[in-house]
Amino acid sequence: MDIKDLRQEINDIDRELTALFNKRMNVSLEVAKYKIENNMPVLDKARERDVLEKVAAASSPEIEAYTRMLYSDIFNFSRSYQHRIINGDCPLTAKMKEVVESNPRLFPENARVACQGVEGAYAQHACDRIFRYPVISYYEGWDGVFDAVTKGKCDYGILPIENSTAGSVNKVYDLLKKYNCYIVRSIRLKIDHSLLAKRGTKLSDIKEIISHEQALNQCSDFISTLGVKQTVARNTAEAAKFVAESDRNDIAAIASADCCELYPLDELQCAVQNVKNNYTRFICISKDMQIFPGADRSSIMMTTHHKPGALYSVLSKFNAHGINLIKLESRPLPEKDFEFMFYFDLEASVYSPDLYSLFDELYAENNNFTYFGSYSEVL
Repeated sequence: MDIKDLRQEINDIDRELTALFNKRMNVSLEVAKYKIENNMPVLDKARERDVLEKVAAASSPEIEAYTRMLYSDIFNFSRSYQHRIINGDCPLTAKMKEVVESNPRLFPENARVACQGVEGAYAQHACDRIFRYPVISYYEGWDGVFDAVTKGKCDYGILPIENSTAGSVNKVYDLLKKYNCYIVRSIRLKIDHSLLAKRGTKLSDIKEIISHEQALNQCSDFISTLGVKQTVARNTAEAAKFVAESDRNDIAAIASADCCELYPLDELQCAVQNVKNNYTRFICISKDMQIFPGADRSSIMMTTHHKPGALYSVLSKFNAHGINLIKLESRPLPEKDFEFMFYFDLEASVYSPDLYSLFDELYAENNNFTYFGSYSEVL
């Protein structure tokens, strides 16, 4: 047989497989309906294990493992199909559709916005990029920003969520879940750190550098050449303000060069970060779910069962619905050995039926699924 004959044989087999797969999915749906009507659980792990053993035994040793993988996927697809058809919209997707229809068509140009730190902070720069006429209130910590938003003192809050070198800001994810807030927009901001000191100060005079912990880490190579003391501040702009107001002439701050316009400081050296392409993603949060036109990015967090193939089962759903993952990051669960939570950023229009089908399935099968919002990103 030549290649054309072999390919034709495969085509014939594929037609049979497709017909049989459709038939199997329809029968499994009827089985699920029967179980629900008779108060039986849809998931039957013993039955699945029995089927896996039978199909594996019927396969040749060379493809036994592949047969198990194939049928594990079939079980996964079958359960997803059953949940979607039988249960319809889950509470999350029903709420999302309602919000999409009722929200304003334009993102607001002016609003009361909470930022952490003081004037000159990178959060303020992000805020000015997102809103045209923001009225900014400053708070000491990230908790203060969330508190201001949830209590109605501010309409929105600006927070860092991810850095191109340091990764995710886990504390912000924790606070998103704690306060039940939603992401309504994000922005990727290029971060250029500068070394700032009181006017007239020379680089050789510096004995101590003050900044936010992440900024110090991002500038570690430069700092190591100076051999100076490092002091952590709550915010880069607060560090700049502290240096400007101090009586000392041997301290410097790592902050944005824009702080020189706000406080009487000189820029001793610019772009002192280790990586020149240093970006931080900031998110804009709200108390209530808000989804604006153009939203094509969604963020979720979930945990999976501690067993082989658990994450693969989740990822297969993204693949089945043709949804692109643009971020997948794991994080150990506190006080639970070898168990992890996962952050997902996915790329799909908020008008896509596949997005809602995916969320219906994830919501139905995972009790630890958290939705953080659907939004667009300002570049």
